[in-house]
Amino acid sequence: MTRVRPLRWITGLLLVLLAPGSWALDPEPPLADPARQALYEQLTHEVRCLVCQNQTVADSTAPLAADLRREIHAMVAGGRSEDEIKTFLLDRYGDFVLYRPRLQASTVMLWLAPVLLLLAGALTLGVVVWRRAALPSDQDADENPPATTGT
Repeated sequence: MTRVRPLRWITGLLLVLLAPGSWALDPEPPLADPARQALYEQLTHEVRCLVCQNQTVADSTAPLAADLRREIHAMVAGGRSEDEIKTFLLDRYGDFVLYRPRLQASTVMLWLAPVLLLLAGALTLGVVVWRRAALPSDQDADENPPATTGT
C-alpha cells in the first residue's frame, strides 16, 4: 500500500483552490447572446467600484460591486442599450461611476489636464534647453584664459 505524502496533498489542494477561475467574481451565468455578454463584460470594465475607487466592478470583490454587476447583468439581459444603462448609472451615482466620464463643463479639466501638463512640461524643457545654450561653454574658457597678474 502506498502512502500519500502530506506535502504533496496540501500542495495539490492549494493549486486547485488558487487556480485562476476557481473563485470567480461573477456568479451570474453567461448570457445566451454573445453580443449581449460582450456588452455586459465591456460595461463591467468601464464602471468604477464606488467602494474601492481604483478598480472596476469586474475586478472588485466588494459587496456593492457585486450588486452593480447583478444590476448591469439584469439590464443587459432585459435588452437595455449601452446608453440606457450608462444613463441609469450616471443618474444614480454621478459622473464618478465611469472611468471615462462624459465631456461636459464639469469634467472638461479632466480631459484637458493631460494635454496642459504635457504642454507645460514641453515649455519647461524648452526654457531649460534655451538657457543652457545661452551659458558660456567650456571651450570659450579655454580660448580666453583669465589674465594673471605678475608678482
